Amino acid sequence: MEPDPQADRTTPRRDALVAMLATTMVVACILWNLDAPIRLGFAVMTQQYMAFQLGLALTLTFVRFGWRGGDKPGIGFLDGFIALVAFATLMYAAWDFAWLLKEQSYRPWQITVIGTVVVLAVMEGIRRRAGWMLFIIVSLFLVYALFADKVPGRLIGKALTPERLVQYVGFDPNAVFSTPLAVGTIIVLLFVFFGQLLFAAGGGNFFTDLAMALTGRSRGGAAKISVVGSALFGSISGSAVSNVVTTGVVTIPLMQRGGYTKRDAGAIEAVASTGGQLTPPIMGAAAFLMAEFLDISYFTVAGAALLPAALYYLSVFTQVDLIAGRDVVTSAETDILPASAVLREGWHFAVPFGLLLGGLFWWRLDPEQAALLASAAIVVVSLLRGYRGKRLSLATLGRVFVDTGESMVNLILVVAAAGFVIGVLNITGLGFALTLVLVDTVGANPVALLIVSALICIVLGMGMPTSGVYVLLAALVAPSLVQAGISPLAANLFILYFGMMSMITPPVALAAFAAATITEDDPLRTGIAAMRVGWAAFIIPFLFVATPELLMQGDWPAIALALGLSGVGVMAITAGIVGFWGRRLGPALRLAFVVSGSLALPLGFLGDARILNILAALAAVGLSLTLRKSATTETKTGRPDP
Repeated sequence: MEPDPQADRTTPRRDALVAMLATTMVVACILWNLDAPIRLGFAVMTQQYMAFQLGLALTLTFVRFGWRGGDKPGIGFLDGFIALVAFATLMYAAWDFAWLLKEQSYRPWQITVIGTVVVLAVMEGIRRRAGWMLFIIVSLFLVYALFADKVPGRLIGKALTPERLVQYVGFDPNAVFSTPLAVGTIIVLLFVFFGQLLFAAGGGNFFTDLAMALTGRSRGGAAKISVVGSALFGSISGSAVSNVVTTGVVTIPLMQRGGYTKRDAGAIEAVASTGGQLTPPIMGAAAFLMAEFLDISYFTVAGAALLPAALYYLSVFTQVDLIAGRDVVTSAETDILPASAVLREGWHFAVPFGLLLGGLFWWRLDPEQAALLASAAIVVVSLLRGYRGKRLSLATLGRVFVDTGESMVNLILVVAAAGFVIGVLNITGLGFALTLVLVDTVGANPVALLIVSALICIVLGMGMPTSGVYVLLAALVAPSLVQAGISPLAANLFILYFGMMSMITPPVALAAFAAATITEDDPLRTGIAAMRVGWAAFIIPFLFVATPELLMQGDWPAIALALGLSGVGVMAITAGIVGFWGRRLGPALRLAFVVSGSLALPLGFLGDARILNILAALAAVGLSLTLRKSATTETKTGRPDP
């Protein structure tokens, strides 16, 4: 088939338009966080700024992405028309938002037009970019709102006309222009910019080299490189799938050459990459959303996430080490720089990271201010110094602005659609009704409520980006947990964990499927293997709900005891699952590890059982030491220890 010459001619103009729109998004965010409007002597409402950014994101969507969601060479008449209408409508809303808000109670026709355009454009945008799952879920809520007064039972809601619905969800500050969109366009955009700057300056290579230097020479070093590198990379990127495709192209072939099966290699990368979104100091976009929803500092959220993330990676790290021992996997077969050489080449990355961490946790700056400070530091130090031949230049810096804006399109569309759901819950009363129904159905049993909530989180999260999953679950599931007596912070972290587990849980496990693309293995079986590797992630949320000390709540001796018991339990169960601890384990020893490890876990649902937890932990430690000694003796003498 002959290529379309018209499309070829329009591509440069299309690319220039995309670059201009994407750059404008980032520049507008920087100026907003520098308080440029106030310094220039005029007031701008936050909703005006959000409308401006949403208009840019929608225009970018229809200019760049085609009907099936992929990139396209030209704009096309229909998409160009939609982009123009969306841009003009949102720019008008941004310009005249104050008057529109004042007149909202009179429901002027302008708000109806704005709401209609926003709802239709955002829904088509998420269909193209986020997939059918989120599109269907949000559509169901919108349809429910139109027929809420006809729903039988306790889910009956307020009657709404189509006109009233689009006016509310497509314009109201409690719907589309609410907290999720504000966090995405004000805070998350700057952290994405920080991450893009870091990788453009060679930070991604630095992380990989550092992970190789720290773990590459040990048993199963390739998989440990994946675990450490993905944790470092993922805490910056905030996306499990992008983490897999970025680090996996390096680590998965290394694991396969070292002796891991391609299925285990894909599963390990998927699990390691997913956990990066749970790992302080930066975590993913959902952490900033959580801080805003709960009206607490980001410092509190990151502090609470620290010990669960440590347990998560302890389990994964232990598992890859034991698999390597069981299957005689060698160290990474690659030229590995010593850690001193890596740090000598990349020490300058400590400057922006130090400023970021200092800003977040020492000076207690707002997250966006800390990100802006760290971004400025990266620009300065990386223009002066490169890493292994990779250096930030003015041309590269310009590309970073474009890449940041383009990568933010999906997130902005997702949080805007999540605003629709929040709006429906507010205006129909469905949020309160869902909480009552869930609590009444399960009863007062907190374990049953948590299990049902976990299943709902996994099902709703399938095929959706983490930020969208969290916003939906925070509105739908978290209130039920809080109503049952669980602390708001624990409830929100619980749903975040299980929402993210959809990334490795078939039938729609995006991170596992991305890894299977690299390994060329069966995606479903890779997802099942990822569930085995990431088994601890399905237990840890129950642990920190039952044991608040794991969220840094309580005195230090209690925190240390809870962490110690949890760590021993996780390692013992992992040994039982893998079937190796110094040597291969028979069924009886595997069962002993699993039972002792399970009893060591401080699950407070069973009452105050600390004595039992401690005794079980001591039994697990004693068993592991005995087996280690036996394996050492067998290695030295060449025969089993009598």
